[in-house]
Amino acid sequence: MESDLIIIALPVDLSLKYFRQLIPKLKDGQIIADVCSVKNSFKQIWDSSFSIGKYIGCHPMTGREKGGYANSDELLFENSIFVVTEDLSKDEVGNNFAEIIKYLGANILYIPAKQHDIIAASVSHLPQLVSVALVNTAALKTDNYNFLDLAAGGFRDMTRIASSDFTIWESIINENQNEILIALDKFKAEIDTIKKDVQTNNFDSLHAKFIEANKNRNEIPANTKGFLAPLYDVFVFVKDEPGVLCKITTELFKNKINIKDLELLKIREGKGGTFRFSFSTENESLLAIQVITQAGFEIRH
Repeated sequence: MESDLIIIALPVDLSLKYFRQLIPKLKDGQIIADVCSVKNSFKQIWDSSFSIGKYIGCHPMTGREKGGYANSDELLFENSIFVVTEDLSKDEVGNNFAEIIKYLGANILYIPAKQHDIIAASVSHLPQLVSVALVNTAALKTDNYNFLDLAAGGFRDMTRIASSDFTIWESIINENQNEILIALDKFKAEIDTIKKDVQTNNFDSLHAKFIEANKNRNEIPANTKGFLAPLYDVFVFVKDEPGVLCKITTELFKNKINIKDLELLKIREGKGGTFRFSFSTENESLLAIQVITQAGFEIRH
């Protein structure tokens, strides 16, 4: 192996397999890194080895629910948090790796491997499982109704990650099982408390939970990506006439603004309706508002 830097970017189980095979072959000064969402398993293997290379555990806290080259995004790492489990300031090799991360547009955050897995279980692995459970719970049908026909934009946003590929998640769940179970237990306790408040009409308690949730959510950094890639929405009212949607998408195309998601929220026959356009970045959404407004369309808030 002559490469100065080896990055393993495979599902967790395969990453661990090749990690074990590669670390005995590392030469002095060579770096091996992984970008998996589980870190402590790699750290334990590395600590028990006698490799003369350097290991850097990484987790870029951004991603997409769909994989493959066709779904790649050149701005995927822009303004994202890039977790590393090793102190990069100790030597020149680490400093050089830090420069690569910064070049991607990401912000480095040092978190020890074990602590990373505890955090990831709560803010990444738990939401994935909850999203799956929420969709399956709501996906009911009767002779006359499909419940999901009434699912609006909020439900879609909450459950976007439910379409994630299980082949990726199987090994993540397996390797971080204990921390995920702890997170699930905490979530269950919270749901049980809410259930009890609903049963007993304890609206004071429910009110307090809403206030606490609002406060906590507002503490989520708005200027960085997290484990899930956010979308920025623009709501546009259009008249009910042929070709109106084509006019908007054409103007966005002319200005090289990429639409990430599009949904018709509500419509009145003969009058018009509101479309939700979603974009990858806030700057794109602001530019889209300008372009759409100049084209003569009304922005709804």
